[in-house]
Amino acid sequence: MDEKVKNNFFFDWIMPIAVAVIVVLLVNHFLIFQIEVKSGSMTPTLLKKDRLMSTVIYDYKSIKRGDIITFYSREYDDLFVKRVVGLPGENVDIDDKGIVYINGKKLNESYVKYPSPKEGHFKIPNGKYLMLGDDREISDDARYWKNPYIDKSDIKGKVRIRVFPFDRIGSVQ
Repeated sequence: MDEKVKNNFFFDWIMPIAVAVIVVLLVNHFLIFQIEVKSGSMTPTLLKKDRLMSTVIYDYKSIKRGDIITFYSREYDDLFVKRVVGLPGENVDIDDKGIVYINGKKLNESYVKYPSPKEGHFKIPNGKYLMLGDDREISDDARYWKNPYIDKSDIKGKVRIRVFPFDRIGSVQ
């Protein structure tokens, strides 16, 4: 092989493939990532084995109540997917019928189809969030954790799209 053929092969094949791999790795690390739902705690919104795409969160002020978030649990040493119920500085009360109150005002949670009688009172510290599953009957969430608050630095992303199974592809809310 002469030098010109080697250069053409490098610039026509090797270089574009290397650039594509680098771009994919950067996008996957800094912009979006995929996660699989490991439990039924978010039923009926998300089902076990659903594959989701999350966008990386850089501005924690953009996190709103009701967002479905991917976060790292230090207690379980794993990534979880739950819904944001309580924001920094709020008081959250859950009564024996599973109704959630934020600073004394009832929270409308149309996504909760299976409430739980597990009561709780939470005063959320600054920089922390309270996460609950949508299927409160079976969800292992803040009501049961040793430390019920998730630090903003452990929040990895906001769930945007379900990409699998194919018959349920679409945005997640």
